[in-house]
Amino acid sequence: MEAIAKAKYLKGSPRKARLVIDLVRGKNVSHALAILKFTNKRAADPIAKCIRSAVANATYKAEQENIAIDPDDLWIKSCFVDIGPTKNRRRLRPAPQGRAFFERRHFCHITIELTSEAPEVKEGPVKAKSGGKKKAAAMPAKGAAKAETSDKAKKAEKAEEPAAEAKAEKKAAKPKAEKKPAAKKPADETPAEEKKAEAPAEKKEAKTEAPAANEEKKSKDAADKKEASSEEE
Repeated sequence: MEAIAKAKYLKGSPRKARLVIDLVRGKNVSHALAILKFTNKRAADPIAKCIRSAVANATYKAEQENIAIDPDDLWIKSCFVDIGPTKNRRRLRPAPQGRAFFERRHFCHITIELTSEAPEVKEGPVKAKSGGKKKAAAMPAKGAAKAETSDKAKKAEKAEEPAAEAKAEKKAAKPKAEKKPAAKKPADETPAEEKKAEAPAEKKEAKTEAPAANEEKKSKDAADKKEASSEEE
């Protein structure tokens, strides 16, 4: 059962009326009337009257066709708002910078269609709620994943076993290389630390010997000079 009602030449712009009509689209008649009752918009009362008119048209049509119908079982199948005429008033409104705007009065037409068939609910993707059910649902998936990984690991181990056996046989077949004895250091050689300790000591002795030798040379030169002078005389 379907019925239509229209309300024409309602005061107000269609844009403002569409804000209200979107609130009741696809709703039950009783639910839609409850929403409009507490909506603080000028278009709410005319839309509610249009819905009641559509309900009256539906009951009258059902009586004519001898069909029993409950007004609370009616649903809003479609509803829309069309633009109406703009009243051409020859009045001006002052505007900035010395300009003037024409005053206009907007009207709109409302159309509402009711049906006795409930709308089909579209099933969207179900979101899992956080809790025990989500964990219980996730556990089988994890168990299956672990089983798959364990099967893969077993297959990989079986494939690696013959390769490991072949490597072991090759190692057993190769003769072991004899280890050469480490070369022993001669006993005469002194460690590097002792050599380093002896080197500064030798340098000190050389420094002390150098001034003594210089003094001897000087004394010898002085003696030679004296002898040469005596011979000349």
